[in-house]
Amino acid sequence: MLYNAYNGSVRVGNSEMDYVSFGNGNKNLIMLPGLGDGLSTVKGMAFVFSMMYRIYTKEFTVYVFSRKNYMQEGYSTREMAKDHAEAMTALGISKADVLGISQGGMIAQYLAIDYPDLVNKLILAVTSANSNEIIKRVAGVWIEMAKQGNYKDLMIDTAEKSYSEKYLKKYRRIYPFIGKIGKPKSFKRFLIQAASCISHNAYEELSNIVCPTLVIGGDCDKIVGTTAASAIAKKISHSELFIYNGLGHAAYEEAKDFNERILNFLTR
Repeated sequence: MLYNAYNGSVRVGNSEMDYVSFGNGNKNLIMLPGLGDGLSTVKGMAFVFSMMYRIYTKEFTVYVFSRKNYMQEGYSTREMAKDHAEAMTALGISKADVLGISQGGMIAQYLAIDYPDLVNKLILAVTSANSNEIIKRVAGVWIEMAKQGNYKDLMIDTAEKSYSEKYLKKYRRIYPFIGKIGKPKSFKRFLIQAASCISHNAYEELSNIVCPTLVIGGDCDKIVGTTAASAIAKKISHSELFIYNGLGHAAYEEAKDFNERILNFLTR
C-alpha cells in the first residue's frame, strides 16, 4: 500500500524546517520528535516513517516536523512551538491532533498553550512540564559529550537511560559499531535543543491547555523522572494519564500497543 510519503521543507523565519508527510486520511496528525532531532532531522525519512506509523495512515495525513535548521543560542521550546505554528500556517494546516515525544512534548505544551485554535487533541509522551534535577543532570552530561564531539558515548548513554534491561541485552551487541556512521557534521543544533530542555518551564501554564489530552509515561524513566507524567496530568483539565509499568523513556518504541493506544484516543 502506498502512503503518499513526501519529504519536504518549509520556510520559517530565517531558516528552512524539514518535515515529512504521509497518509491518506482527511484529518491531520502532527508528530514532534525528541532531542535526537538535534543530531539528525527527518529529511529523507518519509518512506521509513510511513511504514513505522502506518497504523495512522487511513485516518490521518501525518506530518513529522523537525526543528528548523538554524536556531540561535538560547532558543527556547516556546520559540520552537512558534516555529511549528508558522509551519502549520504555511502548509495550510488549520487544525491538527498533536503528538509530542520527550522534548517534542515540551514544545507541544507551548503549541497548545499559545495556539489553542491549532490543536484539536494533544498527546504528551515521556515528557516533563519543567526541568527537574534528573533532566538537568542527564542533559548536562549529554551537553558535555556533544561539546567534545563524543558521538559514540552520547548514543550509548542515551540508550542506557532510555531502554529497559530486556531491550538493552540485544541492543548492547551493536555498541562497538556505534560512531562508525551517522555522526553529525555539527553538534550545534543538539546543544541548543538540549539547553532548551534544561530551561523549559511550562508547568504553571498547563492549566491553559483546554483540548483533550492524553499523558503517557513510564515508571522507570531515567531521563525525565517517574513523576513527570502524573504532574502534567494533574495540571491539565480533560486529561487522561497512562503509565507503562516496567518501561522507561523509550516506552514509545518498546510498548507494542503505544500507537494503537494513541489511535484509540484520537478516534473515539
